Order: sequence, then C-alpha cells, then structure tokens
Amino acid sequence: MASLRFRMVEEALSHVAVPAQAPAGRSTDYFGELVFGRNVMRRYLDRETYEALIQTMEHGTPLTREVADGIAAGMKQWAVEHGADHYTHWFQPLTGGTAEKHDSFAEPDGRGGVLEEFSGKLLVQQEPDASSFPNGGIRNTFEARGYSAWDPASPAFIVGSTLCIPTVFIAYTGEALDYKTPLLRSLAAVDRAATEVCRYFDRNVSKVFSYLGWEQEYFLVDEALWAARPDLVLTGRTLMGHESAKNQQLEDHYFGAIPERVIEFMRDLEYESLRLGIPVKTRHNEVAPNQFELAPIYEEANLANDHNQLLMTIMNKIARRHNFRILLHEKPFKGVNGSGKHNNWSLGTDTGVNLLGPGKTPSENLQFITFLVNVMAAVYRHNGLLKASIMSATNAHRLGANEAPPAIISTFLGAQISAVLEKLEASRSDAAITFSAKNMFKMSGISHIPTLMLDNTDRNRTSPFAFTGNRFEFRAVGSSDNCADAMLTLNTAVAEQLTRFKEAVDRHIESGMKKEKAIYEELKKLIRECKPIHFDGNGYSDEWKAEAARRGLDCETSTPLIFDRYLTADSIRMFESTGVLNKVEIEARTEVKWETYTKKIQIEGRVLGDLTMNHIVPIASRYEAMLLDKVYKMAQIGGLDASADIDLLKKIQGHTAAIQTLTIEMIEARKKANRIENARAKAIAYHDTVEVYFEEIRRHIDKLEEIIDDQMWTLPKYRELLFIR
Repeated sequence: MASLRFRMVEEALSHVAVPAQAPAGRSTDYFGELVFGRNVMRRYLDRETYEALIQTMEHGTPLTREVADGIAAGMKQWAVEHGADHYTHWFQPLTGGTAEKHDSFAEPDGRGGVLEEFSGKLLVQQEPDASSFPNGGIRNTFEARGYSAWDPASPAFIVGSTLCIPTVFIAYTGEALDYKTPLLRSLAAVDRAATEVCRYFDRNVSKVFSYLGWEQEYFLVDEALWAARPDLVLTGRTLMGHESAKNQQLEDHYFGAIPERVIEFMRDLEYESLRLGIPVKTRHNEVAPNQFELAPIYEEANLANDHNQLLMTIMNKIARRHNFRILLHEKPFKGVNGSGKHNNWSLGTDTGVNLLGPGKTPSENLQFITFLVNVMAAVYRHNGLLKASIMSATNAHRLGANEAPPAIISTFLGAQISAVLEKLEASRSDAAITFSAKNMFKMSGISHIPTLMLDNTDRNRTSPFAFTGNRFEFRAVGSSDNCADAMLTLNTAVAEQLTRFKEAVDRHIESGMKKEKAIYEELKKLIRECKPIHFDGNGYSDEWKAEAARRGLDCETSTPLIFDRYLTADSIRMFESTGVLNKVEIEARTEVKWETYTKKIQIEGRVLGDLTMNHIVPIASRYEAMLLDKVYKMAQIGGLDASADIDLLKKIQGHTAAIQTLTIEMIEARKKANRIENARAKAIAYHDTVEVYFEEIRRHIDKLEEIIDDQMWTLPKYRELLFIR
C-alpha cells in the first residue's frame, strides 16, 4: 500500500497545466449564451407569449396552458439548436445538492419513428418520487408522490446536452420538500413588509428585492492523491494526518501568484460560468495552501442561489478535466483555515435605492437607519435560529476555529454607525441624521500614491454578521451550504420585524403623533432592545464568549441542540405568520437536519474505524516488528545500547494499543446509538458519545505518523496534499 502512495505522488507530480479553451469572441459575446434569458425569449417567443411570461416573472401572474405551450415550443427550439436532446426539472432537495431526471425530447410518433416534442405541461410540472429524498416523515414509500413545478423567475439553461429547468419541489400534500420553495416565500414576505415601510419615505416604491452576493471558498487537491485518501473520498475531509512542517504560518499563500495548473482550472470554470450567465468577477488564493476563492457580482437572491448551486456542480466536473478534485468541506485539513461562503445580503427598491446604504439627505438617512436597526433587531430576536440555519456537522468544525466567526451570532457596525445610533438613542428630538463623507487619506512620504478614500466602516473579519458599508456580510455560512437556508431564515426574520415596526409606528400615528416622530421613537426603542447583539470587538476571544453569555445571546455549541431553535414558539410563529413555513414543514426539516447530522458522523466513524484497523495498526505492527528484530539482533551482538529503540517500541505500542481500544469503544458507542429510534436523541448520542472519540483516535494516529518510517506510511501526507499543485 505504501507503494500506492508513492505512485500517486509520482503521478501527481507528472500532472501539468491543461490549457483552458476560451470561447470565441469577448466575454460580452458569450455571456449567457446557454441561458434562456430575456434576449433569447424575444427571439423565440411571439410578442403575446413573451409579454405574458414577463408578467409572470415580475408580478406572479398565472400562466394559461396556451401560453405555457408557446413558451415550451420556443424553449425547445432554442435548446435543440444549441445541441440539447434531453430536458430535466432541476431542483434542490433537502440533501443540500441538486437533483435531476433527464427525459428525451424524442417521443414515438405511432408510425415507427419519433418526433421531438415538449409541451407546456411537461415544462410546468413533473412528478419525482418524494419518498426517495429527505422529507422528515412527510412522505413514505407507500405514499411517494411529489411534484416539481417550474420557477419562471429563474431562467432555464443548458448543461451538456440537457435543458435544465429550475423548479420547486413539493409533496403531494403541498408541503415544501426543497430549499427553493421557502426561499421564494421568504422573498415575497420581505418584499411585502419592506415595501410598506419604504412608503413612509417614498410612495413610488412598489417592490423590494433581496440581493445576495456569495463568496465561494474551496480547496483543490490533485486527483491522484485524493484517490489514495479514503477519508477524503468518502467524507470530504481528512480524519487523520499530522500537520505539515510548513502550512500557512508564513502567510504567503493569500493573494499570492496563482499556480499555473490552478489558473487554467479557474479560467475554464469562468468561461463555463459566464456562458451559463453566472457573473463571476473575482478569483484569488485564499489563506491556506491549495485554498482558493471565487466570487460573482451580486444578484437577486433566488437567481444568485441557483447560480451558486449550479457553480458547485460544474466545479467538480471542470476540476476533473485538470486532474484536480474540489473539496467543499468546511474543514478538510486540520491546522489550516477552513472554507466558508460569505453571504453578502442587502435590500433594494424597484426605484433603484439600496436600503442599506447611507443617503445624501436627512430623509434618505432616516430610511437607511430604519432598515439597519430593524435588521439588527431581527438578528437579535432570532440569533439562535440564524445560527441553526448555518449549522451542520461539517460547519461545526470551522466555526470558532480562529479563521471563522464563533458559534455566536453578533453584528458589527463600525465606529461611525455606532456613534450615530448612540446619538439617536440619547436624543430627545427627531434631529436630522447625518453621516460624514468618506475621509481622504494621503500616504505620507510617498508622493506618487493617489489619495485613498476611507469607508465609513472598518471590516471586522471576526464578526459573523458584519455591516460593511452598504450591506451585511453573513460570514458564518459554510462553503458546502445551500445559501437558501441562511437567506430564507434571514429574510423571514427581517420581514417579521419590519411588520412589527410598521404596526407600532402606525399606532403612534393613529394616536396623533407625526410620522417622523413616530419612526424616531420606535427606532430608539429598538436600539435599546437589541444592544446585546452589537459587538465590534474580537469575536475570536474567550472574553467575548463569556460576555455573549452575560448578554443572553445563544452560546450553544452542540449542533443537534442548536437545531432545537427551529422548534421554539418564537421560530414557529415567525415562519407561520409570514407564510414561509408551516409547523409540519418546520418539524420535518428539523428532523432531516438531525438525520443528516447523524449520518455524516456515522460515515466518518465507519471510515475512521476502517482506516485504523486496515491501515494504521498493520503499518505500526510491521514497523514494530522491524524494531523488535533490530533490538533482538543488537542483544545477540552484545555491548550495543538499544535503549532508544526500546523507548520507541514502547511509544509505538502505547499509541497502537490506545488506537485499538478507542476504536473498539467508538464502534460500541455507535452500535448503541444506532438502536435509538428518535432522530433528535440519536443525533445527540452521536454528538456526545461517538464523535468525541474522533480527535483522541486521531491524536494517536498523528503521533504514529511522526514515528513510523515514511516509506511504510500508506496515506498521502499533508505536505503532499497541500503543496503538490
């Protein structure tokens, strides 16, 4: 087996950059060429059908069957002309990934031949087996019917030879079984609530959009080395492995020159993304070796989330063209930074105003502060639930590990915004709110460097929910997550809070108070109430954890217990009052989270047990036998000091015995936990009695890796995984 490792290292070293094939023309020529977007619609749909579809996309107007047939005909014609011969409803079940079933356009014509057909009925609705996806008990094998239904707000696209139609996925009984359905409901809820509040300031506002700009972090590992690590193949992370002597301590990888093989992969990915309408913008090295980031321009949240799900799918395909494997796990390597997916979130009106951007007039600034404070209040009221929305078995490894925010939700505002809120809270009048313009900063002693513009807020990398000047950055989201989970929770919380705010202000106005005075009074009240959520200091510090507990913030760190936040009376009331999720859906989704957590820890436990008994212990035993033979022969000669070898033998024996004992105990704990039927209790048992063995077993394995002959070690080491590129 050790020879396999060295063959894989040799193969990895032989891999060279695979040149990316650029599409013809400039990016403006091929951007969106594989998307059935508005420009394409105009060419393939008649005017009446096109206008009806636009009404549906922008206002939710129902489509008639005749219009659906017209759209389907135009969509099929376009797809076939671009090489498609199949179609699929593309949806996002509670697995965390995407799902698709490909059907051919070819239909028997009854005369021994086929015709290419695609009706409005096939476009609008399909019927997957709902019991075969995670459903939290909503669907069983004997009642399996579920439906996928077209989402016209997200355009169809072509991948390979398949027309992909973004859809929602619901049960026969109507409950949501996916991420898209409640995300769309949350967007509608925050639109309604925010629009009503906007009309205090501008009666022309008729719609508010939620925007999302994600930042996708990931690791690249050579495919040959990945194949020789069963833990990476089966769990997405290394369950063992001693730190490389050099990792990220020199801070030389972040923003460094991108390796040649990697830049060709990035170019290939960008070309494919642009053709699929994903507006990718930024690429760079991240902090850890072989860690990178890609980020697009922000988009409307539903489309942005679809694009992120699509990107994660095509990343894997393109990586293999370049002899890489993508690692989207939040913590694939111990001792170096993990990966997140920062969600940059904002609200904007159909009149072009960013509601989280300071304005130029007192009225605009009052509107900005109104939305800022209400977002803070929503985050404060539901900080535990927001943490639950980003928590998982994988993200738990990253949060609080000194490269990511702690498992405590707080908001960072910066000095200027904080000062404005303090002044507003202390004010006895409704004095105008003002912000200083961006400060000018000139480098001293260097005349040719241009003057810099300083933002009105610094950037706090330790804050899980930081205001960054014109948006909030939800930094706690994990790299493998579906953004919809965090976004639907945030949008729903904000929608509920804005509704409460509007009701309170209206009560003041009805009692005779002037509108501006009523708004100010409610803002002062909210600023006082949500003070505990505001923290501009070091979120990594132990002092903050103690302070957060004193403030009454949710400091729970057990993943299964964090999921309980979905089932509190406040959470259920929030989701139900906004129409985003009903109690049955909430309970089912929480059940799925517990089940998913258990299964992931269960898989890791099985893989760890297999590797310890089939790789580590046999290697240690062989090396131990070699040392014993050496000690025996030295004793036969006489006069030689074998004490160092004997000490080494004792260390190996000690670590090997501990590994065997702990592994057997872990397996027994797993068997005991498997007998528990309740999903919550089983998840807690896996957290408290199974997962606790992983780090201790790993500690002994990593000690053996330091001792045992490198030529005998079977698994690619960190120095190979992280530095062969």
